[in-house]
This record gives sequence, C-alpha cells and structure tokens, in this order.
Amino acid sequence: MSKALVRPRSGKILAGVCAALATRFGVPKFLVRLGFLIFGVVGIGEIVYILLWIMIPKQD
Repeated sequence: MSKALVRPRSGKILAGVCAALATRFGVPKFLVRLGFLIFGVVGIGEIVYILLWIMIPKQD
C-alpha cells in the first residue's frame, strides 16, 4: 500500500482522484469510481470529488 496520496499522471480519467484513492487504499479503481457515481446520484459525490481534486497534490 502506498503511503502518499497523490494524483497519478497515468491511469486517470478526469483528474485522477479515484485513481489516487484506489492506489492509496489498495482497491480496484472501478469500485472507487462506482462509489463516486452512486454518491453523485445522491448529490454529494460531485462536491467531494471537486474538494479532493483541489486537496490531493499531483504526482511529481
């Protein structure tokens, strides 16, 4: 498991937030993306994604 939470330069679709979370916690990317999709239907997924996009630094 990676210790740093950084957005990767490859393996991302939009901003790399889901890829960063999946890599950090050792879960498949599609599960994290599915979780954001479900929370997006509820109405909080987009807000959380944008906040994480701002907070998680890019990979060097």
